[in-house]
Amino acid sequence: MVSPSSYDEKQALLQSERLFLSLAEQMKLPLLQIVRQAELGALTGNTAEPLDQVRTNADVALKLVDGYLLSMRLAAEERSTIEQESVSISSVLYDTAQQLHPIAKVYGVELELSLDGKYGPVTSHREGLQSALVSLGYALIEALPATNAPQMRLQLAAHRCRYGIVAGLYADVDRLTTEALRQGRRLHGTARQPLPALSHCGGAGVFVADAILRAIGARLKVSHHHHRSGLGAVLQPNSQLQLI
Repeated sequence: MVSPSSYDEKQALLQSERLFLSLAEQMKLPLLQIVRQAELGALTGNTAEPLDQVRTNADVALKLVDGYLLSMRLAAEERSTIEQESVSISSVLYDTAQQLHPIAKVYGVELELSLDGKYGPVTSHREGLQSALVSLGYALIEALPATNAPQMRLQLAAHRCRYGIVAGLYADVDRLTTEALRQGRRLHGTARQPLPALSHCGGAGVFVADAILRAIGARLKVSHHHHRSGLGAVLQPNSQLQLI
């Protein structure tokens, strides 16, 4: 008979392996782009523009690896020992937009920051939350050119829902549904395109974000904001500040 702790350990190891396989599949794209851009620079003699794109794609790859390593480190910790703090949503979304700007420029995607109303701080792990949103941003930016979206625009926004406050990223992607995300969770690490409604690639950024959010006590969900679909983290308002 398998003990509950042994079963949980095996499940955690399986999830880790599947996430690593998704990440490895995803790494092919930025590495291939780096090779092609280097070849283009060598052929044309114009190295300035290809070098900028090489730097940007290398940074995307490194950030995804950093996100994966962070998810593994957080998953290995006891939930009670993960440092939770008062986090400003507007600050996290602004910093996320700053990190996404270089890759958005490469893909011709316009970033838009939208905060409807005033939101107090939430209780979260700031590094984990921002890393998750950046990973989601990479996945959505990469996906947009292939979705035939009427606007190449990605909106970073926050809004209230019945479960708390959602901080997410939104675009004109009609096919992104809760069922598509559920299926992607089942298929990632075993299928080359676990999220065909969103990406023709592995969509590792989505699953890295999912792992980070689970580890810090938040959850990833398909969300809608201003007639756009997207992915967001459900967060809890800081109850201590609410009582003051």
